[in-house]
Amino acid sequence: MSLEELTEEMQESYTEFDDELTVSLDRETRNELALLEAALEPDETDELVRRAIHMLFQSTVETGKLDFQLRSGYDVTYDEYLSGMTFEEMTGADQYPTMDDERRYQF
Repeated sequence: MSLEELTEEMQESYTEFDDELTVSLDRETRNELALLEAALEPDETDELVRRAIHMLFQSTVETGKLDFQLRSGYDVTYDEYLSGMTFEEMTGADQYPTMDDERRYQF
């Protein structure tokens, strides 16, 4: 897969999300959410879910897990996604023809 495919899939997913997202919760998650809501007293429970997504995203980026998953699935990193260019495109490495080792030193 490639940077273009990642961008397309991300745009498709983004458009599929409505302003509201229904999520089913298991017993443990409901318990943890109730405790967080009681302790942090947000205006809405939705705010806690938004914060949780931001925290998961940030920790996934900081630990390198996002880059690992992107490299495995799309052969790009998060930085390459943000710039819209692969490392090879940024450095110009994809502009040169590959060297033919058998003919490299022939005149």
